[in-house]
Amino acid sequence: MNIRFMTTLLAFVLGCCSFAACGGDDEERTLPNTPTTPEEEESQPTDTLSGEDIKCPIEGYKLVWNDEFNTGSELNSRDWSHEVQADHWVNNELQNYVNHKSPAGKLVTEVTNGTLQIHCFKENGKVYSGRVYAHEHQGWQYGYFEARLKLPAGKGTWPAFWMMPVDNDWVTNPWPKCGEIDIMEEVGVVPNEVSSSIHTQDYNHTKNTQKTHAMTITRAEGDFHVYALLWTADAITTYVDGQQQLAVTKQQLGSLHNQWPFHYPFYLILNLAWGGDWGGMHGVDESALPVTMEVDYVRVFQKP
Repeated sequence: MNIRFMTTLLAFVLGCCSFAACGGDDEERTLPNTPTTPEEEESQPTDTLSGEDIKCPIEGYKLVWNDEFNTGSELNSRDWSHEVQADHWVNNELQNYVNHKSPAGKLVTEVTNGTLQIHCFKENGKVYSGRVYAHEHQGWQYGYFEARLKLPAGKGTWPAFWMMPVDNDWVTNPWPKCGEIDIMEEVGVVPNEVSSSIHTQDYNHTKNTQKTHAMTITRAEGDFHVYALLWTADAITTYVDGQQQLAVTKQQLGSLHNQWPFHYPFYLILNLAWGGDWGGMHGVDESALPVTMEVDYVRVFQKP
C-alpha cells in the first residue's frame, strides 16, 4: 500500500520555503479565465457541462478524463477505488478508511447534488472517513490537473488533493524517493490556509529541505475553490483560483531521481483525514464531527 509521511511541525506550511520552492524572483502568474476572487467563486456546484464545453486554462491542453459527479449516487468503480485501512495506518491519523460504507452502513463517500461528498464521522467509538484514488493503476504522466473543492471546518480535519506514483515498488523505491505531489492540503487547526508541496529523497521535511508554499484564502472552509497542478517534464506549478502557489523546476532542484522523481505516471488522491501528526498537532475537537469535504469536479488535461 502507498505510504505517506507528512510533517509534524506547523512550520511546514507557514511559508518557510526556499528560493526554489517559492519560484525565486519570478513574477507570480495568474491563469487566464480562472476566478481569482471569492465573489467570482460561487459557493454552489457548477452546472452540468459536456466534455466539449470544458476548456483548459492552459493553451494547448485537451481534456482527457474528468468526473463532474452529475450522475449516479456513488463513485464509478471503473474510475475510482477506495482505500481500506485502520486508524494509525499513516501519520498517526485517527480515522478508519473504509470501502464506501461504515460497519453500520453509513456512507463515507456519496455522489449527490452534483458533487462527490467525502464524509468523516464517529460511529460506535471509532471515526470513519473516505480516501479515494482515480485511475490508481494507470494514472497520468504530465498534464494539467484540476479539482473544485469545498473544505470542512473543525479542529482535527485534514483534507487533501494529491498524487502518488502508479504501481510503485516500495522496496526499491520507498517514500520519499518515489516522489509525492501535494496539490492542496489544509488542516482545520490553521483554518483557510492551503498549501502545496513536493517530496523527494533530497527534498523532504525529515531533512528540513522540503519544497512547500502556503497561502491563506477567504473561506477555503465553506466555499468552493479551484486547486490545480501544471506538471511537465521540467516543472511543477500549483494554483489556487488561478493564482500561482508552489513553483519548482528540475533545473533548480536537479535532474537525478533523488531530486526529481517525477518522470513516470502518478494517480490522483482525494481524502479527508482526522487528527494525526499534522491535523491533530494541537489535539482534535470531536464536537466538530461529522464533517464533509465536497468535490464539484476533477479534470485532467494533457497535450495531444
